[in-house]
Amino acid sequence: EQESEDDIHSSRSSLDRQSHHRANTTMHVCWYRNTSVSMTDHSVAVENQLSGYLLRKFKNSNGWQKLWVVFTNFCLFFYKTHQDDYPLASLPLLGYTVSSPVEADGIQKDYVFKLQFKSHVYFFRAESKYTFER
Repeated sequence: EQESEDDIHSSRSSLDRQSHHRANTTMHVCWYRNTSVSMTDHSVAVENQLSGYLLRKFKNSNGWQKLWVVFTNFCLFFYKTHQDDYPLASLPLLGYTVSSPVEADGIQKDYVFKLQFKSHVYFFRAESKYTFER
């Protein structure tokens, strides 16, 4: 799979198709990524949700796209605004690591974090220290 700007701009019809085969369920992602989730982690995940604006960097671009992001049930859901009814895209996070960018990543901004699973790398930037720490 290659990341592209189309990932965030996927059509609603593709989201409808995706929901039919339930590719983003915890069970499916655990099986596909050969990982497991403890009952404690699952209990905490279903009781907690975090949302707010983040800036997402595209791999081959210097630009950042501002998105409303909801983190729930081990998954990030991306919306254009907080008023949208349907997400533009989603990213199941099981198996991903969270770290700070390294010098080789070439990102010279504050409040940036890196999500990585194998060759899939995503950079997100918060607009404040408070948001970054959340």
